[in-house]
Amino acid sequence: MSTAILTGQPVPGSPLEGDLRSLGFDVRVASDAADAETLLAAVPGDQRVAVVDARFVGHVHALRLALTDPRFAASAVPGAVTAKPEARTALTRALRTGAGTAAPLPDGIAAAMESAATDVHRPELGALVATVPTDPQTRDEARRAVAAVDDEAVRLRTAVKSRDGFFTTYCISPYSRYIARWCARRGLTPNQVTTVSLLTALIAAGCAATGTRGGFVAAGLLLILSFVLDCTDGQLARYSLQYSTLGAWLDATFDRAKEYAYYAGLALGAARGGDDVWALALGAMVLQTCRHVVDFSFNEANHDATANTSPTAALSDKLDSVGWTVWVRRMIVLPIGERWALIAALTAVTTPRVTLVVLLIGCALAACYTTAGRVLRSLTRKATRTDRAATALADLADNGPLASAFSALTPRVTWLRPAPVLAFAGGAGLVGTALGNSYGGPVVVAAAALYIALSGLALVMPLKAPLDWLVPPFFRAAEYGTILVLAAKADVNGALPAAFGLVAAVAYHHYDTVYRIKGGTGAPPAWLVRAIGGQEGRVLVVALAAALLPATDFTVALTALAVAVALVVLVESIHFWVTAHKRGAPAVHDEGEPA
Repeated sequence: MSTAILTGQPVPGSPLEGDLRSLGFDVRVASDAADAETLLAAVPGDQRVAVVDARFVGHVHALRLALTDPRFAASAVPGAVTAKPEARTALTRALRTGAGTAAPLPDGIAAAMESAATDVHRPELGALVATVPTDPQTRDEARRAVAAVDDEAVRLRTAVKSRDGFFTTYCISPYSRYIARWCARRGLTPNQVTTVSLLTALIAAGCAATGTRGGFVAAGLLLILSFVLDCTDGQLARYSLQYSTLGAWLDATFDRAKEYAYYAGLALGAARGGDDVWALALGAMVLQTCRHVVDFSFNEANHDATANTSPTAALSDKLDSVGWTVWVRRMIVLPIGERWALIAALTAVTTPRVTLVVLLIGCALAACYTTAGRVLRSLTRKATRTDRAATALADLADNGPLASAFSALTPRVTWLRPAPVLAFAGGAGLVGTALGNSYGGPVVVAAAALYIALSGLALVMPLKAPLDWLVPPFFRAAEYGTILVLAAKADVNGALPAAFGLVAAVAYHHYDTVYRIKGGTGAPPAWLVRAIGGQEGRVLVVALAAALLPATDFTVALTALAVAVALVVLVESIHFWVTAHKRGAPAVHDEGEPA
């Protein structure tokens, strides 16, 4: 239970007390500032507390945005201020300072908190009203302003993500927001909807695995239903302000699990019809994962860069001012809505091979478009990148003990500055060597050893140069590409499915690293990276297995490695996120680029 302290008796006829109780607050009335301080001291320290002016007039949703959003330690709108337990001390100190101002007490408290360097979130209200009238005339005007705006319509409209793809905006969100409201009124949580979305997608993958036309049609329909629920969980979170660190992690992780499980379902369904498309399914997962790490790396590199401007970015902003170009550019990148709609439609009317080939072509074109744009921005951008950005990129690189040891032994000299060149050269040499030779052989092991050295050299200097954000994507492409090529070269039943499982397990670890960094919780512990070998260690293990084992035993080795990596990273990751949630880690919600 949260507590709201009113600064006096509400004006007769005011719905304020009822509005606060509907938001989950226990309402107490203070006679003056000193009484408010006494009431505040009586509230248990582990509870949220709000101070609200008794003359407040405004929409319930304005109060909801100000007083119940779990993402912020302190929030305020005119006439109301709130603090979670971590900001209670700052609010208590500010209460005395704010009581001496001419402004309404909550506004004085908020101003005093900000003066004392406490961040106070002030939500965008738009058409919503939140004010403290000082006389009957302004009170009547405020009440008329409240009556003129449909509070629920605003709440529904703002439940939709502010930036999304064309398919999601025009084909899903117009009705999924009402599903979100239906869920909220029945007490369902975003995490429950996220879980149902995952189960629906897994059933869709199972239908695709049947290999029948009816199964493919059902799979396509269920995949779209899963996506509708995927949109609903985020809209439910915004509608009811049920944000959490655990929820953001589940939403992002399950999106990847759903899509990649569906690829596997397509491959299993094709196999039932006598067509082996495991290489295409694995290639699609590799390409999509590399696309995502390009997005993450670029954003982290420029997250807090100063003087962060470029002519390319200015041109992009100018194009966004022309309505039709916004949607064309969003569709070109093939975001999750367009991508899943394409996969669902092709599954229903064509074959798994056609579906995966078209998906690969579309994602490849999207990757070229987005990566080229980001390279141009980086080359023309005048920016100074921070130590935080360099640390994030190093964490995303996922170097293990072998590369780290080589890096530690190498002096920091300026000629090692082109880190992306070293990463690209090592990865291209490794994958090219695997492609150019038959299965197994010592030459691939030698290429893996060289790759380890270049991986270490790439991280000798801090990753602060304009294109250093390319290092993690090059490492991902090298590791995943090597596994794909060696499994394909083995040319035995089960090798590519085993490779699919290994890449999926490793990709989970890489995504988990991203979500921890984005959530502000830091990268996974060093012991975990060492335990699973780092990206270069896994490459060496796979290369040695191919060189030393016959193809059938190589499949067993890939399977064993996949199971081992999956067990270690899943156990540690689930424990971390559940523990962080229980400890009250800051709630987060991703409103960034479509995935």
